[in-house]
Amino acid sequence: MATGVRIFKMKGLARFARREQIADSRLREAIERAERGTIDADLGGGLIKQRVARQGQGRSSGYRMMIAYRTQDRAFFLLGFAKNERENISPDELTALRKLAEVWLHTPDPQIAKAIHEGVLHEVFDDD
Repeated sequence: MATGVRIFKMKGLARFARREQIADSRLREAIERAERGTIDADLGGGLIKQRVARQGQGRSSGYRMMIAYRTQDRAFFLLGFAKNERENISPDELTALRKLAEVWLHTPDPQIAKAIHEGVLHEVFDDD
């Protein structure tokens, strides 16, 4: 990605993406749109919601991704769900996700490297 944003997915989100066959390229596309200023919903506290298309379909009927995001720096895919399975997150989930976003967006690089090594995070690279 030309923007230099490092992209990560939490372990649970990585499992969800594998199960739903969501390619890393679709996650990168969501961040590229955010970098261009197209954010589906700014949920505050560094948390955004981006739509990700289902394979062969559009974004509106696809997946919702909750992402800890800092422009031109880093993005952490925290939670994903299919729109047809649930409409939105609860107020309690929103509060918890904002706290999680705050933590990850301020985590120093050595701790991120440790989280990757321990399997807590998976880095998204330019190749699937």
